[in-house]
Amino acid sequence: MIQFTIKSLNISAEKGTVKQPLESVVITEEGLKADAHAGKWHRQVSLLGTESIRKAEEQNNRSFAFGDFGENITTEGIELYKTNILDRFQSGEVILEVTQIGKKCHKGCEIMKISGNCIMPVEGIFCRVIRTGTLNVNDTFIYLPRVIRIAVITLSDRAFEGVYEDKSGPMAVRLLEDFFSGQGRPVHFERQVIPDNPDQLGEIIRRYSGDEFDFIFTTGGTGIGLRDITPEVVKRMIDKEIPGIMELIRYKYGSVHPNALLSRGVAGVIGRSLIYTLPGSVKAVHEYLAEITKTMEHSLRMLSGIDFH
Repeated sequence: MIQFTIKSLNISAEKGTVKQPLESVVITEEGLKADAHAGKWHRQVSLLGTESIRKAEEQNNRSFAFGDFGENITTEGIELYKTNILDRFQSGEVILEVTQIGKKCHKGCEIMKISGNCIMPVEGIFCRVIRTGTLNVNDTFIYLPRVIRIAVITLSDRAFEGVYEDKSGPMAVRLLEDFFSGQGRPVHFERQVIPDNPDQLGEIIRRYSGDEFDFIFTTGGTGIGLRDITPEVVKRMIDKEIPGIMELIRYKYGSVHPNALLSRGVAGVIGRSLIYTLPGSVKAVHEYLAEITKTMEHSLRMLSGIDFH
C-alpha cells in the first residue's frame, strides 16, 4: 500500500493565481470550498508534489512556497504525475479520482510570470471529488490504483470439447496485458472457452457487463460459417455501436487479404462496458488489437464521464 502526506492545503479567489495555505479545508461535491477552481467539471482539485516543486526550484534557481503553482493540495511521498487517469486517493472519508495529468496554462497566467518556468502544466494533476469530507495538513492519502477489468471469451465448439487448444484467447490476454503494463496499469483478467452457443454467450456477456467489466473481448464466430453467431448475439445486446473501428480494420487488412473482408466483427458499448468481437485466428487477434488499443484509453475516459479534447 502506497501512502503519501498532505503538506499544504491552498485556495484562491481567482484562477491562474497563487493560492494561500490553510490548515484545514472542506471538500464539497465541486472541490475545495471557496476555491476558484471548484465547479461542475473534471478539474475540481489540483495536486502537486514537493518532488516536482524541488525540480522547479533547481530549474529556476529559487525557492517556492506551497501554493505558488496554483495547486490546491501539496503532497509528499509519491510522484503524482506517474499515476494514471481514474486512479483514486483516499484520506478518511474523502476520495478523489484522477481525471487529468498536466494542463495548458491560463492566458496571462500569473504563476508563469512569477516562476518563469511553471512545472504545473507538466507534473501537476487534477481530480474530481468522489466523496466529500474534511482534509487537514499532515493527513495521509492512500493511493488506490484503478484496476482494469477485462473478460476474454473464446467461442469454439472444438476448443470447448478439447479437440484443439485455444490459442486466440491467450494471445488476446497477452497483448492486452502488455499494452496496459506499458501504461503502468494493473489488470484483472477473466477468460472462458465456450461452444458456439448464442444463449450461453448472451448469459456470459450479461454477467460481465452487469459487473461493469471495462472491456469484454470475444474471439471466434465472426465469419460466415453455419455456427458463426457472435455478431448476431452481440448486436442485439449493445446500447451504442462503434462501427468505425471494425470498418477500418476490414478495410486496412482486407485490401491486402480479401478474405479478411468476410469478418463480421462488431464493437460497441453495453452499459459501462466496451465490447469487441475478434476473429478466432491468432494473426487476426494481433491485427485487430493493434488498432483497437489505440482507442481504448480515450474510450475508457469517455465512459467514465471524462470527455475532454
